Amino acid sequence: MTGEPRDCLPDDPVRPRRRSVVGAMLLLGTLTLATVLSRRPGGPEALPLELLDLTVAVVSLALLPLMWARRSVPVALTLAALSVLSPGATPAATSGVLLIARWSPLRTAVLVAAASTAAHAVQGLWRPPSFPLGWWLLCDVAVHAALLGWGAYLQARAQLLADLRARARRAEADREQALETARSGERNRIAAEMHDALGHRLSLLAATAGAVEYRPDAPPEQLAAAAGRVRTGAAEALEDLRQLVRLLRGGSDRLAPPPTLLDIPGLVDAARSVGAAVTLDQTDERASTTPGDAEPSPAVAVAAYRVVQEGLTNARRHAPGAAVRVTVTTRADEVRVVVADDGPERAPDGAPGTGLVGLRERVELLDGTLDAGRSPAGFTLEARIPWA
Repeated sequence: MTGEPRDCLPDDPVRPRRRSVVGAMLLLGTLTLATVLSRRPGGPEALPLELLDLTVAVVSLALLPLMWARRSVPVALTLAALSVLSPGATPAATSGVLLIARWSPLRTAVLVAAASTAAHAVQGLWRPPSFPLGWWLLCDVAVHAALLGWGAYLQARAQLLADLRARARRAEADREQALETARSGERNRIAAEMHDALGHRLSLLAATAGAVEYRPDAPPEQLAAAAGRVRTGAAEALEDLRQLVRLLRGGSDRLAPPPTLLDIPGLVDAARSVGAAVTLDQTDERASTTPGDAEPSPAVAVAAYRVVQEGLTNARRHAPGAAVRVTVTTRADEVRVVVADDGPERAPDGAPGTGLVGLRERVELLDGTLDAGRSPAGFTLEARIPWA
């Protein structure tokens, strides 16, 4: 017969728990005893039928727990066959129909219910009930149809609950994965921001300290000014570190306000303060064509600011003393940033530093382009970032 019943696993959401078997058996035992006693005709000549009813009742009750095994369909068919012999098997046989309807596919359940209905019809023919046979057959069909429908409903309900639980578990897992992805992205963002900000500040401190070391005979006012820049830069670097620690400890969920294009002159002034020869050419070609929106989106402004910052930091690190030219051009459709110096050869372009790798990723996430390499005049870092 097609449609094997489901395995009886402890976590099967369709089958009932095994602890319910004891209660079901007690109830069915009571019903079976009541059925056997209600059919006793009395008298010595009825002793064989009484023994048959008692034997069938005991055997059917002994077979019923096997419904929770793998081969429950053969057990249900056996109970249906026993119901032909005696009404003592009726409670167990009808319970078997209900259990098969709950556990097995509908096709299998319909076949088992039809077999049990036919068996009880035969029982009514050779052991007539106390009411007309027509009513007996009608009740027989109605009861088995009700058991079939009830079992199918219980199976569909249990499967729906199982699907909802599985969907809830998947949603929870997806939520945890999304949170972990968000946390990982936030860590990467913090690391990139700290690399850019601290790298720039510390390179300024190193350049200032190098100038003091190179010119210990400088006028006192220049040495005092250099010491003041070192003190200010160290304080700003420490504040960045404190902010990072607060962020990682959960005390704050924001970094410092993001820089804008208006903060780029401050970067250039800071580089000039340590003796670098830096020129700035910042133009806005949108003024005559696109009124309003003087600033791009924060992400675009931060990316342009970081390009200038990384270019100045690399120039101080790899080409100290070289002249640097910073060009920031704001057009209707993009922001173009160029940082060029006339320093010597650098490391091969195929092995960029982590700063350039992170900077390229930041620009490309905005659908922009970043080029870094040698030019006829020296080393050039150029970025084109779409305005929108």
